[in-house]
Amino acid sequence: MSQDTEVDMKEVELNELEPEKQPMNAASGAAMAVVVAGGTEKNGLVKIKVADDEADAAAEAKFTGLSKEELLKVAGSPAWVRTRWALLLLFWLGWLGMLAGAVVIIVQAPRCRELPEQRWWHKGALYRIGDLRAFLGHDAGNLAGLKERLDYLSTLKVKGFVLGPIHKNQEDDLTETNLEQIDPIFGSQEDFESLLHSAKKKGIQVILDLTPNYKGQSPWFQSTQIDTNLTNASSFLAEWQNITKSVSEDRLLITGTDSSDLQQILSLLEPTKDLLLTSSYLSHSNLTGGHTSLLVTEYLSAFGSRWCSWSGSQAGLLTSFVSPQLLRLYQLLLFTLLGTPVFSYGDEIGLEGAGLPGQPMKAPVMLWDESSFPNNSASINISMTVKGQSEDPNSLLFLFCRLSDQRGKEHSLLHGDFYNLSSGPDLFSYIRQWDQNERFLVVLNFGDVSQMARLGGSSLPTGTSLPAKVDLLLSTQPGREEGTSLELEHLNLQPHEGLLLHFPYVA
Repeated sequence: MSQDTEVDMKEVELNELEPEKQPMNAASGAAMAVVVAGGTEKNGLVKIKVADDEADAAAEAKFTGLSKEELLKVAGSPAWVRTRWALLLLFWLGWLGMLAGAVVIIVQAPRCRELPEQRWWHKGALYRIGDLRAFLGHDAGNLAGLKERLDYLSTLKVKGFVLGPIHKNQEDDLTETNLEQIDPIFGSQEDFESLLHSAKKKGIQVILDLTPNYKGQSPWFQSTQIDTNLTNASSFLAEWQNITKSVSEDRLLITGTDSSDLQQILSLLEPTKDLLLTSSYLSHSNLTGGHTSLLVTEYLSAFGSRWCSWSGSQAGLLTSFVSPQLLRLYQLLLFTLLGTPVFSYGDEIGLEGAGLPGQPMKAPVMLWDESSFPNNSASINISMTVKGQSEDPNSLLFLFCRLSDQRGKEHSLLHGDFYNLSSGPDLFSYIRQWDQNERFLVVLNFGDVSQMARLGGSSLPTGTSLPAKVDLLLSTQPGREEGTSLELEHLNLQPHEGLLLHFPYVA
């Protein structure tokens, strides 16, 4: 049998198979044989290539996009031209609308008040170290020892300290007094320059007390020893101020007076400007809230736009005229008034004077820790020292540091306007505010009993009013939770309590 005959016989056998037994697949790439039965007749074979047909269909269905000519034709149609113009018009109208809105907001918004020019002494408290040996202890009472205490002054957030006098001075001897020479008991010129360098790195300024005859009977010598009479003190202050400013605008001249009379204080400052004056203006014993309010408002009114300073006394400690229960109140007062607060060393811990009855007051030894106690001071405990109070969040030192820090970072407390509020006879309350910054309300109870603060805002400028509620920033007495919202209508203060409250600016 020939090869062709064998092939034909296989095809016939395949065709005669039952439909369900016929093969449905062929080898990959081979043709599939499809048999169509119609009655008893056998039709011929039809061979198809499935893979090739599917590929052709996929090729025909593939989208190739519009040609450049077709795109240009569609883009140039009237409908698309109108759409593009409409979208372009909407874009520019929206842009011009936003620009106009921004201009309206800028025009209608309140103008920011121009900040006043401020020097370093406007930005924080000053700290007086009159007796270096008493401040550091006799074993370390020199310039090198003071350099080691600069970190402590940094924690107090003070901007400068008044040092000395430390110049060479022979008691009541003008010829042996030299303002340009360091007394050897305090160190050398190199020690002083090293102190200045270290203080500058910490942002602390150094002011020298140049009282000539500080070891003698009269601080300015006797009139028979000098050719110049200092009766006209204001003219000398003006001359010295000019000399100071001729060196640098950042140089500061401070003077002091024991007087508490406002007119005498003003007469000293009349021919000068930018001169700080420490005095005993607030050193009245048994001050009431009403009396303090009167003193402060008269002082600020007399000074006008001139920058002033506040101190408890010319050189003494707060404890020399303030009772222990009012020390916290005075710290809050001095840190929140308009002007530079000036403290003496030890005011931050309530240090008391070391004078004996009937004898002149001596500079008290600073109580750093247990080693600072005199041998016969059994009544002193660790809570009276810097070390003890540093570890107590309710201590006087802790309050001092918080107030100093708060004042240094708030515009309203730094240079804000002062508005006195009417209140009870034992209360003194006022607002400090600057432009659109946070407002601060200070309420001080000088009385021995609890007081309801009935604050009147009649002295406030137009557009400024007291809010219904304020937030508590701090209290001089422990027990109040900071951040608490308080209603002014029901604000009650404990005996000798001071509150520092704040509320936001509202346009």
